[in-house]
Amino acid sequence: MCTEQIYDVPMQRIYDGVLHELQNRIVNNDMQFVCLDIGAGGGGLLKRISSVLNIKAYACDYHVERFDHKICIIQQVDLNNDRLPYNDDYFDLVTCSEVFEHLENYRASLREAFRVLKKGGIFIVTTPNVLNMKSRIRYLISGFANLFGPLPIKTDNYYSTGKHITPIPYFYLAHSLIDTGFDDINLNVDKLQESSVFYMALLFPLLWPLWKLFLYYERKSGTLTDKNSCHVSKHFSKRIMAGRTVILSALKI
Repeated sequence: MCTEQIYDVPMQRIYDGVLHELQNRIVNNDMQFVCLDIGAGGGGLLKRISSVLNIKAYACDYHVERFDHKICIIQQVDLNNDRLPYNDDYFDLVTCSEVFEHLENYRASLREAFRVLKKGGIFIVTTPNVLNMKSRIRYLISGFANLFGPLPIKTDNYYSTGKHITPIPYFYLAHSLIDTGFDDINLNVDKLQESSVFYMALLFPLLWPLWKLFLYYERKSGTLTDKNSCHVSKHFSKRIMAGRTVILSALKI
């Protein structure tokens, strides 16, 4: 369930970001990686990774008709209802790019990704950044985050590859990774949005004291703790306030 097109420039930026995170994690470039791409779309991410690394590729998606079958065999999976059709502790690398925002329960899919990943394996996930300044202003005006809008009622159209149904702010994605058992979480973005950079600079004198006030009251109420503050603080970082797409990598320890 992915909106990706193989030659789409924005998706290529995301793929490059995934590859950058992956290369930062790899200790031995000469090994072969058993790799699974969840929600593989047309196979663009696997092609990008295989152009640099030696991988044995696996893929799954609901819309298997879009996949380039020359890459590998793809399994049809309904991520809203099915378990992944793979054994426990099998993959060295699991990727899931622009998929979770299409799912009813992304945490269930995250637990499945954890299950099929080996100890020491790498997991990389991307999703639209609903916390950049462009999205925050849109939400303030309309109640809808950027790239998320009104959905049709009583129709299955919102299950199509073009619809986003689950906005996931950074903190909740990081929280779900930790809750599942992942560790060593790293945040990156595919690019900084010019419009968000402009709004961030323009509104910073107003936002900074309000942010500090927010932190004060959250700590006073007990919801902000030493354990979660590092992830909460990223909501006021340049990457989150101006980044277009969130890219998170983590390890199964």
